[in-house]
Amino acid sequence: MLDLHRLRLLRELKHRGTLAAVAEALAYSPSSISQQLSVLEKEAGVPLLEPVGRRVRLTAQAEILVAHTEAVLERLERAEADLAASLRDVTGRGITGVLRVAAFQTAALALVPDALSALREAHPRLRVEITQREPESALPALLARDFDLVITEEYPGDPGPRPAGLEYAELGQDELTLALPSPASQGAGLREAAGAAWVMEPEGTASRRWAMRLCRAAGFEPDVRFESTDLLLHLRLAERGHAAALLPGLVWAGRPPAVPVVRLREQDRVRRLFAASRRGGGSHPAVRAFRDALAGGFAERS
Repeated sequence: MLDLHRLRLLRELKHRGTLAAVAEALAYSPSSISQQLSVLEKEAGVPLLEPVGRRVRLTAQAEILVAHTEAVLERLERAEADLAASLRDVTGRGITGVLRVAAFQTAALALVPDALSALREAHPRLRVEITQREPESALPALLARDFDLVITEEYPGDPGPRPAGLEYAELGQDELTLALPSPASQGAGLREAAGAAWVMEPEGTASRRWAMRLCRAAGFEPDVRFESTDLLLHLRLAERGHAAALLPGLVWAGRPPAVPVVRLREQDRVRRLFAASRRGGGSHPAVRAFRDALAGGFAERS
């Protein structure tokens, strides 16, 4: 019979890409990981890895085993969730344990503190660990079991890929606006900001793709002089008159905008926020409690 522990190592290699990355994540040595996978090859009776330059990749047979391993782990996630729910029902006590959450900057700024306050009241024995991480890297880390829940986003016209093995619950919608670099430009629109310097997130991000598409649809190529994933820097540059910026409503963290803003067209103005968890893990009491606290805070803010 195939060993589940070794199958999980093969799955880790699929998600993390290299033996060194698997070893670092699991606190093993690369040679130990390699030995365990060699044993798995003997158990399976077929080659599972093939060299590609200085790295290795999974064979077609290894991919089959990983797919079955994902199904087994999903059932185990559901088992853990059901067990935790049954213990809570029996004891009547609050949720305990550790919940690992990844959130991008504006969600961490505007939503996470209120959610933590709500959970501290209702479940004081639940330890919540927060890491600020952009969705592009947080979602693969969620699949690799580095996190239990990830707050992610979708921009208008750019839903992005949804990795197999994850489930999504919508938290709410966040309005996107154009922040202008000076009070004198108040009342202007996107086209009138064509001659301004711009600040945007780096190329390859969902926000950057959306912003570039928006500007091009308005008939101009933006002069992007500043790049950063830090939206507070975007805001500061707009406040000081250095750049135009497309900012989400959460960046204000409940305060009135401190810079002139212009509403965008209805089809362009809303990003959607989601809580992502591994398939089978979304019903875990800790995941559900944090997700509900986020959604409740979002609803109050809206």
